[in-house]
Amino acid sequence: MASSWSYVILKRQTSQLINSSRSLPPATSRHDVFISHRGVDTRNTVAGLLYDRFLHLGMRPFLVRRSMVEEEEEEKLKKSIKAAVADCKVSVAVFSPKYCESYPCLRELAMMVEAKKRLIPIFCDFKPSALRLSEEQRKVYSQEEVERFERALQEELLGIGVKNRRNRGQEHKKSQSGP
Repeated sequence: MASSWSYVILKRQTSQLINSSRSLPPATSRHDVFISHRGVDTRNTVAGLLYDRFLHLGMRPFLVRRSMVEEEEEEKLKKSIKAAVADCKVSVAVFSPKYCESYPCLRELAMMVEAKKRLIPIFCDFKPSALRLSEEQRKVYSQEEVERFERALQEELLGIGVKNRRNRGQEHKKSQSGP
């Protein structure tokens, strides 16, 4: 379950989104909120509940599989996701233990960060400091993809005030060794 801190932040951000959308001209986009999540971890829990809550509040959320008319082929699905990220006013990333293991999740996160959308992170049974690529992924993905995903992960960590673990360890060693 998401921490109460994440819930409070999400509730505040959702209220701000609703209030700001009331003063805007009628929506021209198909989606207000894009929800990125790892299906096996959160589809039937946090992500599904968020989707239902946003609908109840009169918003138009996008959640893969619930927002699809039918099972779409992969290329069509990628285009739908790309359009939803571009259309949305805000994105929610539900980070879970298997989120970073998923190429599609990393691609969605990179798209959200690159689109400069407001991004609300929710950490579900997952610590922000664990948000990183594995050594296996670094070997499998192209160098360009690794750099893109690392940039998105680092930007997200910096956005919530978490320093890179490696830097923190180096700072700790410097402080112990003296000036």
